[in-house]
Amino acid sequence: MRRGRRRPAARCHNRAMPPSPELPLRDADAPSAASDAPLAERLRPRRLDEVIGQTQLLGDGKPLRAAFASGRPHSMILWGPPGTGKTTLARLMAEAFDARFIAISAVLGGVKDIREAVEQALVAQGQGRRTIVFVDEVHRFNKAQQDAFLPHVESGLFTFIGATTENPSFEVNSALLSRATVHVLRSLDEAELASLLERGRALLGAPPLDEAARTRLIAYADGDARRLLNTYENVVATAGARDTIDEAFLEQALGEQLRRYDKGGDQFYDSISALHKSVRGSDPDAALYWFVRMLDGGVDPRYITRRLVRMAAEDIGLADPRALRLALDAAETYERLGSPEGELALAEAVVYLAVAPKSNAVYVAYKAARAFVKQDGSRPVPLHLRNAPTALMKQLDHGKGYRYAHDEEGGYAAGERYLPDGVDQRFYAPAPRGLEIKIGEKLAQLRALDAGTTRSR
Repeated sequence: MRRGRRRPAARCHNRAMPPSPELPLRDADAPSAASDAPLAERLRPRRLDEVIGQTQLLGDGKPLRAAFASGRPHSMILWGPPGTGKTTLARLMAEAFDARFIAISAVLGGVKDIREAVEQALVAQGQGRRTIVFVDEVHRFNKAQQDAFLPHVESGLFTFIGATTENPSFEVNSALLSRATVHVLRSLDEAELASLLERGRALLGAPPLDEAARTRLIAYADGDARRLLNTYENVVATAGARDTIDEAFLEQALGEQLRRYDKGGDQFYDSISALHKSVRGSDPDAALYWFVRMLDGGVDPRYITRRLVRMAAEDIGLADPRALRLALDAAETYERLGSPEGELALAEAVVYLAVAPKSNAVYVAYKAARAFVKQDGSRPVPLHLRNAPTALMKQLDHGKGYRYAHDEEGGYAAGERYLPDGVDQRFYAPAPRGLEIKIGEKLAQLRALDAGTTRSR
């Protein structure tokens, strides 16, 4: 529905024309959204300073703040979860630069929509105005759409802003990706959602939420501002003359949409913690239980898939490298099938991760290496490891004395050093479980060879 309602905005291109209710073009002094508009629309920021969250992009000196201050828009892709402000930032960019704003859905739009956008951009160009073309779900752009779109991005006829919930490195055509800066948006944290919730309460003149209800509602939103406001508006609509909205009424109003995760009322993060610890503790039954409890509580399965991938990398690691691939395959299967069919693949991943051998050796090594690099100086790369593509670099001894491992006995240059001079730390210690048993044996053999070789440079 969200995608389908955005198309009319592509024709709302002139401030003199009535704006679309879904994608309005707002001047700084434009009236607020209609009183019967959804709460999320009425609270949509009209100025950059009203935006909640995304301080990594909008703080002083940060990339998007600098873009707004530059006076010159640039093509970009806004990558982030739902409800993090991608559309809002695109609108604000158009407003800041007094640009015509044209919205296209990559799913529902076609080449015809792009051609119309080009015609409107040409008119705006003749009037001395910029045009911003906003493409929602840009990762769904097909080849025909791209072929019609790219030349005009290259020529500068319009500035392209794409929005996507998928990793653009994998999902967006390389030609389009190379012409845009990728800005990563984050889910809103609890404090930011609480601030947004208070704005909504003030606008609606609604009774306050008690602490338990507020906590439940924020946890349910899972970083999604639009989800928070839509849910809150539904609750307020049924609150009547209540002085306070408590947790009991919240559950009554939302029903199964907000079912408790257990009889004791454990919260969202307690439930995912229980799932993670059950997998780490190699208990497939408990892991399945918490997995199903979260689904039953209305948690987005995509959130669970992200956590499963993290478990595979953090708690299983190289003890069973297949675990990470299986978790990723389960995530892909869910994207193809959706609910409820795709949930079986996630259940398979949960059980596999739980019974797999466990090792956090790489996780520990990674943190140790990061800590060491952070406190250590910027040591120079040893000369024998440096790249030497030119004669000058070779004259400067770049690459001199480097031993090509493939030419050595056993494919290993015994005694060769690859760390910077003065660094002798070992970060990785394989666990005595799963594949890491063999990895440990291999490293012991190689270090024995090193010990029997004297290397001077």
